[in-house]
Amino acid sequence: MTDGLNRWLSHSGMGKIQETSALGGGCINKTSVLKLSSGKKLIAKQHPHPPSNMFPSEAIGLSALSKETSLRIPKVIHVEESFLLLEDLGQGRPLSNFWQQLALGLAELHSMPKPEYGFTMDNYCGSSAQINTRTEDGFQFFSEFRIINMARQCLDKHLLSADTMNHLEYVGSSLTDWIPKQKPVLIHGDLWSGNVHCDENGDPALIDPASYWGWAEAELAMTLLFGGFPEDFYGCYEEHGNMDTQWRERADLYNLYHLLNHLLLFGESYLGQIESTLNRFAPRH
Repeated sequence: MTDGLNRWLSHSGMGKIQETSALGGGCINKTSVLKLSSGKKLIAKQHPHPPSNMFPSEAIGLSALSKETSLRIPKVIHVEESFLLLEDLGQGRPLSNFWQQLALGLAELHSMPKPEYGFTMDNYCGSSAQINTRTEDGFQFFSEFRIINMARQCLDKHLLSADTMNHLEYVGSSLTDWIPKQKPVLIHGDLWSGNVHCDENGDPALIDPASYWGWAEAELAMTLLFGGFPEDFYGCYEEHGNMDTQWRERADLYNLYHLLNHLLLFGESYLGQIESTLNRFAPRH
């Protein structure tokens, strides 16, 4: 797995790998800090058999984010099919305004509307294919390419019943009943606490994106999963971002996408949350 990486480092003149330290937290890829003979440190993400274009599409997402937010985004050093080399951001202790900085950076990112939903290419959320077909209608995009596409993959693996699939299709076709119209903006796409990094200066940085042009409310909703962010973050974002104050009431609806993805990747423990959300928004009679 490291042959291509070693070959590129040798040809680039950056030096040989002297020390490798594994980084925890990644469920999909092997992520390591590389200490090179030149004295530099880099982050390497590797996978022995990555899905097609996984690392190149992540590199494009990182580049897109870096152009539109003042938040720190790791620079892409080099990318190939089997590995991604990134700038090492270091690791520090969060400053007292860490979460406010994150909120301001995201509000800035979400303030720049795009002409359509989707992205320049398909990419991945975890190791699940994320379809980013360009679409003018946000409700159609989220229904077809987020909820229904992911649900069909779960159904194919017998992780959903036909009845639950029908329920998901009904909710997907009725999104306008609960979700207000929103302009598409560039979002990180997989924004939970594990993908917010504290750099060597104590400032927030975004890592491991699944970027696309979508709804800012969907981005905020994801932050509520898996423990959520401190209230300082939400207060600052709501003050500076152009956000409907009722967004939390529909957060579970947006998070159907990520719960379905976790059902697909990690199994049936997420099914109860999915069914609870469906029954909350569209009770069965």
